[in-house]
Amino acid sequence: MKIRTLIGIVIGLVLVNIPVQWVVARWDLTEDKRYTLSEPMKGLIGSLSSPLEITLYLDGELNPGFHRLQQAVEDFVAELDMYGDVQLLAGNTDDKALKTCTPTVIHERSKDGRTIQTTIYPYAQLKYGERSMMINLLKNQRGKSGEENLNQSIEGLEYAFAEVIHAISKQEVERIAFLEGHGEWSEHEVFDWSQSLSRYFQIDRGILGTEKGVLDGYKAVIIANPQQAFSETDKYILDQYLMQGGRIMWLLNGVQFSSDMLSHQGTTPIIALDLNLTDILFRYGVRINPMLVQDMQCLPIPVDVSQDPNQPNFQPIPWTYAPLLLTSQNSSITRNVMQVSSTFASSIDFVGEEDGLYKEVLLATSSASRITGTPAEVDLTDLTILPEMFQYAYIPVGASIEGSFPSFYAHRMPPAEISNLDNTIKQSVATKQIVVACGSMARNEWQNGSPLPVGYDRYTRTQFGNQDFLTNAILYLTDEQGLIHLRQKSIVLRLLNDKEAYANRTLIQMISIVTPILILCIIGLLVWCIRRYQYSKWNRPTLVQ
Repeated sequence: MKIRTLIGIVIGLVLVNIPVQWVVARWDLTEDKRYTLSEPMKGLIGSLSSPLEITLYLDGELNPGFHRLQQAVEDFVAELDMYGDVQLLAGNTDDKALKTCTPTVIHERSKDGRTIQTTIYPYAQLKYGERSMMINLLKNQRGKSGEENLNQSIEGLEYAFAEVIHAISKQEVERIAFLEGHGEWSEHEVFDWSQSLSRYFQIDRGILGTEKGVLDGYKAVIIANPQQAFSETDKYILDQYLMQGGRIMWLLNGVQFSSDMLSHQGTTPIIALDLNLTDILFRYGVRINPMLVQDMQCLPIPVDVSQDPNQPNFQPIPWTYAPLLLTSQNSSITRNVMQVSSTFASSIDFVGEEDGLYKEVLLATSSASRITGTPAEVDLTDLTILPEMFQYAYIPVGASIEGSFPSFYAHRMPPAEISNLDNTIKQSVATKQIVVACGSMARNEWQNGSPLPVGYDRYTRTQFGNQDFLTNAILYLTDEQGLIHLRQKSIVLRLLNDKEAYANRTLIQMISIVTPILILCIIGLLVWCIRRYQYSKWNRPTLVQ
């Protein structure tokens, strides 16, 4: 009887394990579904026709925080492998691929009080076919703790991998264009931003001309800091490009000023900048106001406060005309993006609230702001800040608009200069635009013949979130698969309260020690009672009648 039972058990185990080899089932019981891939990611990884190689360089003697990041990456790659052919490889810090990557240096104290310095490379290389790209796994925001930055890095893993996989697996590189012909930033002035975008797109520059379909081959168009008015021909070409599903990013100033005059004379007049775009933007649901925003949350500038011209004394003075713009944490574009630096920014208003368009504020001032109308004069000798003057809060400076736009030329005659003119499209297909009332945030400075990162302030030596915002904005505009929404994934960080833990350490220790022992005792008692009952039942004497 015992042999038959044993054979039956063995056969049952074999029959159960046969289908398990081909059927994989996992249940993500976490509240925030941190181990579950999104549907766009499943579709992306499933569409790959050849193996995806992922080389992880985050290795070595890691502290608990970075070990958690390493484990999160390995778990994520294992999840990817369930929906595609993915290979995880261990990288070597001597690889040539790391030559352009900046390592992270960690300073920790040992038990004996010595400072230990560890250099790690929080990077991964993705290779698909002949194309490869690096990913920086560590997001390091100023003002946040190490645990918060590591948690933010884990949150962004899926999107970081998704955008790179999408970029290296595309059969044809998409094209975007920087518009020229109206005094826009030159290639030299947006070099750093262009370099960031070149990982994903082919970048062209040029003027519009008079041909209606000149922009048809471009996924998105960037208009960065124009200083001269747009002609009706320019507006018509842009309008019809938008009607066919084109995407536009507007980086426009609402006012005109002279940086050279301000640097040399300490003063500059501020007047409204007429770009002949107010009417067309109004039609699209937004208005850029010809006025300046000032903010008490701003960058400082060095000002000579000495009374003796022979002994200059430069002190940092808050420059309210250079606000540090807050980023919306509800938007896929700006979530977990640091403050964005700006200079001489203007405000924007939404108009036509019943037009069926979805509008979202991306950038705004702080809770202590003010608005200065034009014409006005900015004087470096008058930097007095009175808090009672800053009564406005969260003034919008940048926004996204999405939906079906009406054509500005739906009831207007097209310009006579347009060649190959056919019927004017009066309503657009579903598309997107981004409008920012500040052109300066896209410009990078140069030092010793090398470009500085866009958003880097030389005086405070601080990197702001300009590049992340600008690049995310273009990725949002060109995104057809909804991958950008992966940036909204949130993982709740449940940190231990050190003070509370220390105050209740005795209770916590008792619970940690006594609870497992108590559970084992209860289980043992139940087993003993059950076995005693069964033994007494089996050995109960049978009455013979």
